[in-house]
Amino acid sequence: MYAIVDIAGKQFKVAKDQYIYAPKLEGEAGAAVSFDKVLLIDDGGTVNIGAPTVDGAKVSGKILEHVKGDKVIVFKKKRRKGYVVKNGHRQQFTKIQIEKIG
Repeated sequence: MYAIVDIAGKQFKVAKDQYIYAPKLEGEAGAAVSFDKVLLIDDGGTVNIGAPTVDGAKVSGKILEHVKGDKVIVFKKKRRKGYVVKNGHRQQFTKIQIEKIG
């Protein structure tokens, strides 16, 4: 059984007891979260597609921790002008364990 869920504007294919890294969400580690924007549910070959969401469907999970992604280097240069800028960026994510699809 799996579901496709919209979490903070991004779509994730989730299954029970799976870990996902979603964009940073509000809440402390150990807090329960639920997502009601379920776009599709597949239950052993029986596919239920929402228009745009499946009515009454909900995916619940637990926040495990807040983490940062890998560093991305942002380098800008204009040739022959002496202009060089180097910045780094680390995106913040929330690690979530999916507990129930239903």
